[in-house]
Amino acid sequence: MKTVFHGQGPLAASPVPTVNPAAPGKRALVIGSGFGGLGAAIRLACRGYDVTVVEKLDGPGGRAYVHRQDGFVFDAGPTIITAPWFLEELWTLCGRKLADDLTLTPMAPFYRLRFSDGSHFDYHGDTEKMYAEIERFAPGDLEGYKRFAKYADLCYRLGFEELGPVAFPKLSNMLAAAPQLIRMQGWRTIFGVVSQHIRDPKLRQVMSFHPLLIGGNPFSVTSVYALVNSLERRFGVHWAMGGTGVIVDGLVKLLESKGGRLRLNAEVRKIDIEPARGSSRPRATGVTLASGEKIAADIVVSNADSAWTYKYLVEPQHRRHWTDRRIDKGKYSMSLFVWYFGLNRRYDELPHHMLLMGPRYKELLRDIFLRHHLADDFSLYLHRPTATDPSLAPAGCDTFYVLSPVPHLDSGTDWSTMAETYRQRIAAELDRTVMPGFEKHIVTQLITTPVDFRDRLLSLKGAAFGLEPLMTQSAWFRPHNTSEDIDRLFFVGASTHPGAGVPGVLMSAQALQTVIPEPSALV
Repeated sequence: MKTVFHGQGPLAASPVPTVNPAAPGKRALVIGSGFGGLGAAIRLACRGYDVTVVEKLDGPGGRAYVHRQDGFVFDAGPTIITAPWFLEELWTLCGRKLADDLTLTPMAPFYRLRFSDGSHFDYHGDTEKMYAEIERFAPGDLEGYKRFAKYADLCYRLGFEELGPVAFPKLSNMLAAAPQLIRMQGWRTIFGVVSQHIRDPKLRQVMSFHPLLIGGNPFSVTSVYALVNSLERRFGVHWAMGGTGVIVDGLVKLLESKGGRLRLNAEVRKIDIEPARGSSRPRATGVTLASGEKIAADIVVSNADSAWTYKYLVEPQHRRHWTDRRIDKGKYSMSLFVWYFGLNRRYDELPHHMLLMGPRYKELLRDIFLRHHLADDFSLYLHRPTATDPSLAPAGCDTFYVLSPVPHLDSGTDWSTMAETYRQRIAAELDRTVMPGFEKHIVTQLITTPVDFRDRLLSLKGAAFGLEPLMTQSAWFRPHNTSEDIDRLFFVGASTHPGAGVPGVLMSAQALQTVIPEPSALV
């Protein structure tokens, strides 16, 4: 099969580590098989570690788990790939080509944003099509968009290429990054910078919604996230044919080809720690599973939520920095309500990716992020993968999920009683706007609520993306890739540096390799 994407990524900015052919017997234990965990495990195996990945669920992927039901395939989490070279690099490390195992198909347009007044904006990667769409939608803002795009390119170069793959274990690392942050005006919010260049209220939403894809409020997160606009324009938005689960399965096969192992239904109950002696720090020595089984390791890497890991897997006496008080004071991302459903008919007029923007923007986000209040209105992301990939449903059928950002569990919402009511509200909105009469065609469905993020995916407060990506919770201020408290305990994934999203968690595996010692250096 063939991999299709718009150009090669900046591999030169992240040197491929040397592949060590023989393992010296040093054991690495990775908790969680999300994209970050599998990416880290592959890199560790290629460096000579004997790697075991333990996964709580009955299948790999973590938030990228796949539900299969009644002939329909539902990707639970990520639905787009925006930086294909991170995957290509992992395949190259293992002596294979990405094109050997999967096909990435570019989206055109990337997304359609539909507003409550019925108008819509098609978000394109092609520059001329994007200019034409802005001229149609908000003709007075074309020059402002061009200025914003130049700013986004600066953020991509400084924030993504230069700072993304770099770990921030010391304050000096943060101070060294200060010139880049100043040039990017990182203290400003993404909505604030967009508003500086663009006047149309709806176009401001179009250009500022991206942080929501990684758990951030556009009115709070740093303007550095403008880099996503540049990243998408440069390298496109892609769909993995067969679904995101095909990528997860490919990563598992890469790990196994390097001698690594994946154990499913293996929940970690605690990280085993050797107490500090003298001037030494406490040291991670392995894990204890919920079954009581102990697995020894020379290093432990957590791809689980960092707050959950510290609070529930590391005993309090070993945590001088990440105390319960510090963890509880953190500001956490929103959660998600996701309704998956399969229809016995197709809605061919609907695109692959559609955002249905509600009547409120700033006020709704204030309810979600600041007030932790479940509002009566909502904005929705409607995912129809069968628009591109009919293999994910029986012939003549459509696979969907509709996602609504909601407050995390500090809202106090009783989802055991609210879930069906909320689903009915969403169904009524879809029926009224873009899918009239669809409910009578539903043949299968399932629902995920914030409770599932807490109990199934083990995220503190049911937050879908860990700590919110505020400036004060980013880079050195975010949980470090190297534990501040425990020797030989490391972190990878959405809740450590650089943050959430498929590129972010794969980049965190890159950053991790810069701080984990070579196996031969461990005593």
